[in-house]
Amino acid sequence: MKRFWGFLAGGLLVALLLAGVVSNFASPHPDGLDSSLREGCTVDADGEITGGSCPAQQEKEHEIGGPLADYGIAGIDNDVLSTGLSGVLGVLLTFALAGGAFWLVRRRDTDPTPQQVGPTQEPLDADRSGTPASSQG
Repeated sequence: MKRFWGFLAGGLLVALLLAGVVSNFASPHPDGLDSSLREGCTVDADGEITGGSCPAQQEKEHEIGGPLADYGIAGIDNDVLSTGLSGVLGVLLTFALAGGAFWLVRRRDTDPTPQQVGPTQEPLDADRSGTPASSQG
């Protein structure tokens, strides 16, 4: 059980490190979906659409928003800190929700005492054939 908790803590530590530090080094270039939505438009060096016709021209700001919208925390002006804290908070929330779900559905042992071999069972023969020693003749 000690190895399990060590593995779990190590995995959480790696996830927090990746989310808090490495996430700031993610590519700023658009991914495949963004790229395909910009096909047919001309884009300047800042990534702003300057002409043409493409589906990306119809994009709007997030309607719902929220504290973690756009991979940052609302109200924090430092982009590196905002992205790192957003990743750490996301990992912790995911870990808490998944841990809670596993805790709720875990298999509960109704009889905590191990099963004892009763006195009515006969020992098996040395050849492990499954035949009780007293019935061999």
